[in-house]
Amino acid sequence: MNRGIVFIATFLVLQSSWAEDMQATLQWSQRVELSTAMSGIVRVVNVSVGDFVKKGQILLSLDDEIYRAKIAEGRAEITRLKAESEEGSRELKRVMELHERTVVSTTELDQAELNQIRSKSALAEAQARLQQNQKMLDETSIRAPFDSIVILRDAEPGLSVSSGLQTQMLLTLARSGEMIARMQLTSSQIDKLKLGQVLAVNVAGASYTGKVKTIAMEPNSTGKDSTYDIDVLFSIGKLLRAGTTVIVKLP
Repeated sequence: MNRGIVFIATFLVLQSSWAEDMQATLQWSQRVELSTAMSGIVRVVNVSVGDFVKKGQILLSLDDEIYRAKIAEGRAEITRLKAESEEGSRELKRVMELHERTVVSTTELDQAELNQIRSKSALAEAQARLQQNQKMLDETSIRAPFDSIVILRDAEPGLSVSSGLQTQMLLTLARSGEMIARMQLTSSQIDKLKLGQVLAVNVAGASYTGKVKTIAMEPNSTGKDSTYDIDVLFSIGKLLRAGTTVIVKLP
């Protein structure tokens, strides 16, 4: 076979192979910034950057003494109002029996019924306040919304937190166990892909199986060589860092 033909054929095979390997950049599959709706002083921060945390784990807590005091006060009030409501029920029953025997007037019966309504209403309001105070107490702690890794910590014990108009971010988390390889492809390359399609992602010599999660509808820039962001989601069993360059195998 002519050596020139062999060289050209080999070059085309290599070129085709190169075209299948696309550089991509690792991104977090989900990144959240956490704050608290309550004002107060940070009492404790239980995590540091790089820590893996489980869903529901307490990451940070404010000084909650004032909220616990409100709850204790509310429970005491409810105990008192329940006793008053029970006494009101007994009194209403007594007046109703006397009214049936025409011993007391209808006005007295109406007053007993009104007193009972007021008693029940006061108890319901106290229970609602207790529920609200319990919610406020719960919100003095920040919990992990899902299994994640701590990537930023902007809080230390003693920090004053204000729940004003501008949200004060305290911790930033990224979902653990999965990442995104983001690459930029031309429209002709995108034509070969579809959502959910399986692609291989190579990271530092290790290969992972990923799936196409998103295909951008708008280009990063206009012009002849416009490219579109393509996200490939894949599961991981070890720590990988956002911004790392990886290789995605195209079909």
